[in-house]
Amino acid sequence: MIFNARWLRPPGVFLLASEVAGINLLRLMSSGLAWALLIVAGLLEVTWLLAMKYSEGFTRLWPTVAVFLVGTLSFYLLSLCLKVIPVGTAYVVWTGIGAVGGALLGMLAFREPATALRLASIALVVAGIVGLKLTSR
Repeated sequence: MIFNARWLRPPGVFLLASEVAGINLLRLMSSGLAWALLIVAGLLEVTWLLAMKYSEGFTRLWPTVAVFLVGTLSFYLLSLCLKVIPVGTAYVVWTGIGAVGGALLGMLAFREPATALRLASIALVVAGIVGLKLTSR
């Protein structure tokens, strides 16, 4: 028996459009779509990081709400990708996008130092992400 997470959905939570139409999105998901969703999930990780910065320790309501909503969506997209992409690869790419995005955001938006060593370190993370993509199935 295949585990069906829909039974865990709390009352009042809407079905996804694909569930209403009777389409199993996971069966239709190609490797390319999984990688695209993984990139979006990683970018959402950067978004919730920015929201966390503006929440000022979860003391401001709307940035705090954004942290949890965007974070949940990022985790959900990552979970979809794990149906197609190996877990080690997906997790490293997801966190790598978040780490690189967070570092670049800090340098560009918050005037954190952009030293040569820091930029080289970011380049190494990007090289690792690309290497994992090239060596995955």
